[in-house]
Amino acid sequence: MQAIGFLELNSIARGVEVADIMLKTADVKLVVAKPSCPGKYVIFVTGNVAAVNASIDAGGQIGKNNVLDKIVIANIHPQVIQAINMTAIPPAPNAVGVMEFFDITTSIIAADAAVKAADITLIDIRLGIGIGGKSFVVLAGEVSAVEEALKCGAAFGEDKGMLVNKVVIPKPHEDLFQSLF
Repeated sequence: MQAIGFLELNSIARGVEVADIMLKTADVKLVVAKPSCPGKYVIFVTGNVAAVNASIDAGGQIGKNNVLDKIVIANIHPQVIQAINMTAIPPAPNAVGVMEFFDITTSIIAADAAVKAADITLIDIRLGIGIGGKSFVVLAGEVSAVEEALKCGAAFGEDKGMLVNKVVIPKPHEDLFQSLF
């Protein structure tokens, strides 16, 4: 079973050290390790559930007081990892949906819920870099599927008080759609 693990720290230097320990601790693949706004460091790893748990636990022990958030999501949809790396570019869709959150963790959980709820394609998951620590998820598909995906994905953010906004754009202009990549 594929899992993703996420660790967010309030120190860039400690983040680099933690990323190294996480990769040396277990057989995981690094998805992202980089600074984010405002002066934080985010680390995403993927692998089997046991390896990801071991990696996140080791990172949490080394990061200690610098750890702001951490999570392991088992059975992660493969599109979530693709969207973090911006590797999926669908043909022009009938609709685009955007979910915006105050934190990074919620966007990952929301993206996973959205792609499992409806026949959509995740285009991008922006992880707080250059946008004041906020995050957002962009997805595409048929209008009804995008609406259902946003409903399911945004529900978690609403419950946590982390949802900023969500929108569905039917028949997006081609220039706008291309600007999302």
